[in-house]
Amino acid sequence: MKFIKKLPTDRLKPYIKYLIISEVDEGTNYKVFPSTGLVIGFQYRGKLAFIENQKESPLATSGITGIQDGFRIFKNEKNIGSILVFFNEIGASFFFKTPINELFNESLSLDNFIKQSTIQTIENCLSEANTDEERINIVENLLISLLIDKKEDKLIIEAVYQITTSQGKVKIKQLASSLAISQSPFEKRFRKIIGTSPKRFASIVRFNNILHSLQKGNSLTISFENDYFDQAHFIKDFRHFTGETPEKFMKSKL
Repeated sequence: MKFIKKLPTDRLKPYIKYLIISEVDEGTNYKVFPSTGLVIGFQYRGKLAFIENQKESPLATSGITGIQDGFRIFKNEKNIGSILVFFNEIGASFFFKTPINELFNESLSLDNFIKQSTIQTIENCLSEANTDEERINIVENLLISLLIDKKEDKLIIEAVYQITTSQGKVKIKQLASSLAISQSPFEKRFRKIIGTSPKRFASIVRFNNILHSLQKGNSLTISFENDYFDQAHFIKDFRHFTGETPEKFMKSKL
């Protein structure tokens, strides 16, 4: 098994958190929890599928997954090799002209956004490459070629900052007011760039904060520190995002 995290080249650092090279010998099913950025995946060896309601749906060799509203289950073949590109919150909007919210809850082939001939060339180059460095360079060169020359939306960047630093506990109406913009146009602008509504984004940020705390061994009282005054509401949200109760999740990590 191989799992290597790489920081992007300087040209891509404003948009991409990191790239991962993953190789797995055995076929496995695994669960992915919601995150705050989009992910592009390239399988240079083997195939990947998405499982929903016990139905298996093959995914494209080169694909993009938008922000998800809940957990997803994936299945990989034996001896699979992948490169994953993890965008930061605003990053994907600098590579695709399509409004990012159109990718919400979707896993789509990259040929919906990039010429099929370009995708085919990239896939051939990745399968023929002999080293991790070669594959990273191929993917990074593709991304650099896709960069759109446009200005940052400083208001949305500030909104993301306030939501993340508050650990998802900021009130969206108050946030819009502090940014001197009415709520409706703010939400429309936010969805287009980030990929989901400010409220849903905040709930994902809050969930990931709770998840991180639980993984560090903190107790379930963390729910009250994250503005869950109703334990039933906390359990309902946690099950929505993970498919498990908090107690079952904690036991599985022991």
